[in-house]
Amino acid sequence: DTTLEVDGEIVGKPADAQDAHAILRRLSGRSHRVLPAIAVSDGERTRSRLSVSDVRFRELSDADIRHYVGTGEPMDKAGAYGIQGRAAIFIEEIRGSYSGIMGLPLFETAQLLDAFGYPL
Repeated sequence: DTTLEVDGEIVGKPADAQDAHAILRRLSGRSHRVLPAIAVSDGERTRSRLSVSDVRFRELSDADIRHYVGTGEPMDKAGAYGIQGRAAIFIEEIRGSYSGIMGLPLFETAQLLDAFGYPL
């Protein structure tokens, strides 16, 4: 699952459009961390990995936020945005894993599958 952290607080999916607006306002012009985790188990052993990425948003106007929230896209996304969608235009900088920010950290997934003997 994917978690977003800003100012030491976990930010989940927005409860409603007003909450989505507040989350995006909080992310505007700032950096936050995206923390997706993955686990693999074969019934006898379980291994997990955490991916950590830093994302910086450009400054967002109220019109930017209203328009984006109006699309409905942020409503089922941790942090009220999807990097693979319209919110990509909000992102100034990424340090870390693009696939992890989307929700499935492929590097870490491949490492776990390899550790369990699945050829890649």
